[in-house]
Parts: sequence; C-alpha cells; structure tokens
Amino acid sequence: MFTSSLSDTKFKAVFIAWWIVWSMLHFAVLVNYGFAPARSFVDSLTSNILLACSCWLIGNNMRYYLPGKEKYWYVLTISVGLTSVWLLFTRALLWSFYKYDVVYTQSLSHSSNIRFGIAFLMNGCMAMISLLWHTQMEQKRTEERKAEAERIARDAELYKLRQQLQPHFLFNSLNSISALTGTQPEKARHMIQQLSDFLRGTLKKDEQQWNSLEEELQYLQLYLDIEKVRFGYRLQTNIVFDDEVMQMKLPSLLLQPLVENAIKFGLYDTIGEVTISIIAKKINQSLEITVENPFDIETAQPLRGTGFGLSSIQRRLFLLFARNDLLQTKTENNYFITTISIPQII
Repeated sequence: MFTSSLSDTKFKAVFIAWWIVWSMLHFAVLVNYGFAPARSFVDSLTSNILLACSCWLIGNNMRYYLPGKEKYWYVLTISVGLTSVWLLFTRALLWSFYKYDVVYTQSLSHSSNIRFGIAFLMNGCMAMISLLWHTQMEQKRTEERKAEAERIARDAELYKLRQQLQPHFLFNSLNSISALTGTQPEKARHMIQQLSDFLRGTLKKDEQQWNSLEEELQYLQLYLDIEKVRFGYRLQTNIVFDDEVMQMKLPSLLLQPLVENAIKFGLYDTIGEVTISIIAKKINQSLEITVENPFDIETAQPLRGTGFGLSSIQRRLFLLFARNDLLQTKTENNYFITTISIPQII
C-alpha cells in the first residue's frame, strides 16, 4: 500500500509539472502572436485548467479500467470525446469573457482546429502514459502478490518438513524406551527424561528459522545422548570444528536428521563399535558440514535413495537457496559421506 501511494504521488507530480510547462508555453505562444499579456494569461489559464481536468479524468479512468490489447480503440474514443467536450467548454468560457472583443473572438474561432488537434494529442498522450503507468503498477502488484503467496507456501512447506522430523525420531525413541522398560528400567527412565528435554528444545526452536552452529551442536548433543542410551558403547562420535565457524548460521534443526541418517546406516546394519564423524569448516564464505559413517557394503545400501532425513534436508535447502547442489553424498573406503554447504547470506 505504501509503495502504491508513493507511485501515485510521483505520477501526480509528473502530471502537475507537465501541466505547468505546457501552460507557460501556451502563454508564450499567444503573446508572440500579438495578444495582450492579460488575455494570453486568461486564455492559457482557462484552456489548461479545463485540459488538466480532461487529462485527469482520463488518467483516473485508467486507474480503474485498463483496456486489453483488443480494446485500444477505447483510448482513441475517450480521447476524441473528452477533447470535443473540452473544446466546447473552453470556447464558451473564453467567448463569455471577451465576447465584445471582435478580433479575439475571431481568432478564437479560427484557431479551433489547432486547439482541438493539440488538445487531442495531449489527451491521447495522457491516456497512453496513464495506460502504461497503471499497467506497470498492476503488474508490479501482481508480482508482489505472487511472491508473497510463494513465500507463504515455502514457509508452510518448511514448517511441515520440520514438524515431520519430530514423530520420525520420536517413534524410534519410544520403541527403544519400550524395549528398555522390562530389562533396564533405570535406563528407560533416564531416556524418557532426555527425550523430554530434547522435545522441549524442539518446541522452543519451532519459531526460529536460523541458528548458529554452536546452538545446533548443543541441541544435537541432546539427541546423541538419547541415541547413546539406545546403542550404548557401540555409538561413538567425533565432532571436529574450528572456532571461527561456531557463529556461522544454518537452518534450525538441520543437523539432527543428518546425523540420524548416519546412525541409521552406520549402526543398524553393522555390529561392534561405530564412530560417527561430524566435521564443520568454513569454505568460500560458506559453512560446510560433513558427516561420515562406516557401513557394511554387503548388508547396507546407502545409495538406494536418500531416505526421509536427507530428502527433507535437500528440499529445505532448495526452498531456502533455490539450489540443488548444496547436499552431496558419496561412498569412499566403506564410508558413507554426506556433505552440506550453507551459504552465509543472512
């Protein structure tokens, strides 16, 4: 609304400036042809006030009705019609002012064709300028509405993706708690407390779009504590980072599904101790995070699809940055390696 009002103000300013310049030119031409300055001034003022009203009617009409490409005859019709009405009113007023001045009234009569032609050009130009101006403003408003609709849809999808991560992890945790309840009730109670802390932190982060790496690692530690209760000594982690990356930003709740995917492929299909490596570093003004997990090539199939966790991350990164190359996966020496790059644009 503010932008629209500002644009209207500019349009009015241009219109007023145009009207003043034309009125001065009109006055100068009449004086040059020998008319008295007083008559020239009245003629110019009367003619151009009425012409300004005519142009304003055209411009205001275009604000509420923009003819399509097949209706440009409408511009011609309204220009001719308003010019004719303008000429009648102008002649009537000027004749009433100077009806006893024979020379002036004769000049007024003889100049009707020229006046009509000039006024028609002025009205026609005003109609075309108004048409182009208001068409441009309408296109701009349409683009703004489209961009706003796309933003709302994107935010809704981002929120949906984040909300889907909670039950996805919650079901696994509840299954583990159920299994521990009979054999190790103390561990089950401890895991319930950790799960409660984790979910409470999730609720606090629901309204946050971005977090620092330091905040995400703190939150990730809650998740890892829960998983270590499930897997015991089998789950080991190695987190490597430089101090300069700790305040770099990344989308909220992005690390947890990344690490969950590594645990899924690293521990579900293997036996013995497994180390999940998380490496964060700064590369070309971007935060690059790499997660590595070993896998058994005979039982695991890490390259068959990306799973919900990685697919949700890739979709979130696309929605935020409009790029599909920010998440990369590869296998190397029985290690499944996932790398994400977060441009620092905020």
